[in-house]
Amino acid sequence: MPKQRSGRATMKDVAALAGVSAKTVSNVLTGTAAVRPETQQRVESAMRELDFVPNLSARGLRNGRSGVIAIALPDLATAYSAEMLHHLVNAAHRRGFAVQIEETALEPEREQDLVSRARQHLVDGVVLNPIRIEDSVVDRDDRLPPVVLIGEVEQHVTDRVLVDSRAGARDAVAHLVAQGARRIAAIGGDEQAGLATATSRLRLAGMRDALDEAGLAHDRRREINALPWNLEAGAIGVRTLLERRVDFDAVLCFTDSIAVGALHALAGAGVRVPDDVLVCGFDDIEQSRYTTPELTTVSFDRDEFARATVALLEERIAARDIPVRAVAIGHRVVVRASTAAAPRGISARR
Repeated sequence: MPKQRSGRATMKDVAALAGVSAKTVSNVLTGTAAVRPETQQRVESAMRELDFVPNLSARGLRNGRSGVIAIALPDLATAYSAEMLHHLVNAAHRRGFAVQIEETALEPEREQDLVSRARQHLVDGVVLNPIRIEDSVVDRDDRLPPVVLIGEVEQHVTDRVLVDSRAGARDAVAHLVAQGARRIAAIGGDEQAGLATATSRLRLAGMRDALDEAGLAHDRRREINALPWNLEAGAIGVRTLLERRVDFDAVLCFTDSIAVGALHALAGAGVRVPDDVLVCGFDDIEQSRYTTPELTTVSFDRDEFARATVALLEERIAARDIPVRAVAIGHRVVVRASTAAAPRGISARR
């Protein structure tokens, strides 16, 4: 039993309990030198027993780092953001980082604030998810600290991790066509300049690619967007389609949250899924497996995505002059009940 202490445990306390040197404890904390797995396990066990909290300020004075990274997403209220944050935070903790979380919404100055904190060494690096490059600090700042972008914004200034949204949307629509759909609507994409995000542009382009490949026309009356992309946006999209009295037999929703709202509105209008209309989402959030019917969606490995993001950021923090890299995470269409039948379609509903 370690003797009673007054105040916070120190590295010496951890070293004494684990039976190692204080230098070994430091190596476990910083990862600056290899430590045998059994030794690391003893040190980590001693940290937990002593409720040891590293003195990040002191470490920062020695190596110029805070041990903290910042993660900024546009909308923390969505299920997708919650799931992505879960994986990003876990990946960061596995690499020894603490995490500061921010919501950027549609306010570019919040990104600028995070970048300023990184320059002041209050955080070591930043993960950003801008919705449009023209609104992002990345497009306006030529003195960026370590930054990794996630999402569809295409640029060649910083490292980024992405899913090929255009290919994902193309594959989703190809599946709808294979199921018999011919008049496919989109909720989340249109050509209005004020609503066109990087993601909406790519997913709309992918949808049109698939329609062109199938010899089907795309009708702009079937392309609807509403921000923010949430449950209500899906319901608004369906109501707009019905109000326009446009024929459609399938709906590609640019997120699963949009799709959940669309399913609700279709059911309220007496439209059966999949008998009348097929519905497909994008992102494969947990909720997509519990809708009625279960939602077909475009899926990708979020844990792989998070691990790649934090690894890129850690490498960029360690070496600012390495070449800019882009990592693409694979995707697949997960087929569920919402696209399980050949749709009859609806036309000019009144």
